[in-house]
Amino acid sequence: MTDTATAPAGVHEDGSPERLAIDTIRTLSMDAVQRANSGHPGTPMALAPVGWTLWTKFLRYDPDTPDWPNRDRFVLSVGHASMLLYSLLHLAGVKELDRTGKPTGRPAVSLEDIEAFRQLGSKTPGHPEYRHTTGVETTTGPLGQGCGNSVGMAIAERWLAARYNKPGFTLFDHDVYSLCGDGDMMEGVASEAASLAGHLKLSNLCWIYDSNHISIEGGTDLAFDEDVGKRFLGYGWNVIHVDDANDVAALTAAFDAFRKTDDRPTLIIVHSVIGWGSPRAGSEKAHGEPLGVENIAKTKEAYGWPAKDFYVPEGVQAAFEQAVAGRGRPLREEWQATLAKYEEVEPALAAELDLILAGKLPEDWDADIPVFEADEKGLASRDAGGKVLNAIAKRVPWLIGGSADLAPSTKTDIKGAASFEANNYGGANFHFGVREHAMGAVVNGMTLSGLRAYGSTFFVFLDYMRPPVRLSALMELGCTWVYTHDSIGVGEDGPTHQPIEHLAMMRATPGIDTIRPADANEVAEAWRAIVSDGQHPTALILSRQALPTLDRSKYASAAGVAKGAYVLADSPDPQVILIATGSEVSLVLGAYEQLKSEGIAARVVSMPSWFRFERQDAAYRESVLPAKITARVAVEMAGGFGWDRYVGAKGRTVTMSGYGASAPAGKLMEAFGFTVGNVAQVAKEALQG
Repeated sequence: MTDTATAPAGVHEDGSPERLAIDTIRTLSMDAVQRANSGHPGTPMALAPVGWTLWTKFLRYDPDTPDWPNRDRFVLSVGHASMLLYSLLHLAGVKELDRTGKPTGRPAVSLEDIEAFRQLGSKTPGHPEYRHTTGVETTTGPLGQGCGNSVGMAIAERWLAARYNKPGFTLFDHDVYSLCGDGDMMEGVASEAASLAGHLKLSNLCWIYDSNHISIEGGTDLAFDEDVGKRFLGYGWNVIHVDDANDVAALTAAFDAFRKTDDRPTLIIVHSVIGWGSPRAGSEKAHGEPLGVENIAKTKEAYGWPAKDFYVPEGVQAAFEQAVAGRGRPLREEWQATLAKYEEVEPALAAELDLILAGKLPEDWDADIPVFEADEKGLASRDAGGKVLNAIAKRVPWLIGGSADLAPSTKTDIKGAASFEANNYGGANFHFGVREHAMGAVVNGMTLSGLRAYGSTFFVFLDYMRPPVRLSALMELGCTWVYTHDSIGVGEDGPTHQPIEHLAMMRATPGIDTIRPADANEVAEAWRAIVSDGQHPTALILSRQALPTLDRSKYASAAGVAKGAYVLADSPDPQVILIATGSEVSLVLGAYEQLKSEGIAARVVSMPSWFRFERQDAAYRESVLPAKITARVAVEMAGGFGWDRYVGAKGRTVTMSGYGASAPAGKLMEAFGFTVGNVAQVAKEALQG
């Protein structure tokens, strides 16, 4: 319809409590967008009946305890429709929790919060943000990410159930619902995640696909006309159609059918009209901009609604909250009673579960982390990483994950553990397939459910999974991204597989700890730092080629990794500082020895983590990189972007200015200047100014 079309009459004919609640969601959404003068009113207006039906009839959720571990999850993958979620949280009376999980006594989303939609400091940002608003299960907005997160949440439920449910004690049996749209269905990450979910037969997963055939540019037939239902049948999903989003009876039957399906995930395709009931209904103009004062007035008239802003009819919120809490609260209380009995019968498993729910670790979790003997030949940091991971996983069973079809190369399989598959949800080794993007989104979902999840691939393939990595940082998730084959040291595979700009990209991402260890003992300390922290994601960058295991009786302890950078080797009154990460640390040690033989005093700084170093106090940073020593050289087999902050205006870098090449690693290092002689020469040039 166009702006001049007449709004449909008689929309609000029945005046039933059901319709009152549904239209409350619609009008709150359009009013909030209009007040903010930005946002997306059309989808919340169209899907209000879906939200009402799911929340009041099916969702197992206690508004008083929104972090109840066995609650059903509701993921709004169509994050631009955030006012739908905020309206549901408000009407359900969800109570706010602070960042430690303690109740504040305030509503998660008050009417005042809705009135402050999209304003600075409000609890109702333009797209839902995890940790920012209680009741938001994950940060969404980039389309398809919520779909992938929901698969990770469903996987986590299955793993938790397999490990902790015992006869007579069902602690985990919750479902995961994700509301997605045409944009989600177009995104590759959703397709990857759906394929994986179908393979794993995740029958606890339900996607609700809002098929309104509208995108920002116009009708979706401009670029998208496939039969989505057939595609999902091919993925092995159960597919249900609801022809009219306003048909509550059909929606109820669809959700009932999902609950009865026990051998595959379910896709409910709901056909809706965007901006339903407004003069802009069915138009792209209802998607991403306010309806306008005049159109809102016409829409409210069509709904039979008072000409009031942010109007909630008497009794609507109480009835909505009672419908949700009346079902969820008894289930939560029953669960807590079951857990109390479980603690008596299964004390060891109960203690383990307590640690997971509290975000803590066993006291002796790091007792088996190996100490590696000095060895000139050494081993690849990916091999060391596999040994350390396995040592920790024995004592932290919920440290689980896998690879995008590269575990034999990334060394991230847990030895002796089974694979997580449809016939064994207790497995600890995950096979994400060649689906890096979905792997990232799934690992985020697993971590959001309390697991210490990791995903691995070659570092260059970070390009395929940047969005979930960025979101892991935004959400402050304690997941681990293990990236191997970290430099031109990859060798013969050539520039397509040799990361150049990727370290700079990761370091530029706020909230991610990027650690590139120099040898096996730095790998051990890196994993110790990663697991003991758990408050933000970490990218662990590891080599393909063998690295010498440094003699720590000659050089400083690898414990300095925890501080991000440390003095590895030093001279009295050093004249020049050589800074390196990863495989290049042993290289600069060679340059250090050469300079010393020539009477030039140098200092070697191993700097595995800029992130950690920047969080040290000024005194420590000065002790490692004294301001008076201006002759500095940074050495790294990657792009030099960013190193100026540490080498200063008079410093030098031995870095990559372009892509690599296909050749044996040793030949490449010679060709690109990563030799002891060249580093020593550049250090002399730095001394000359």
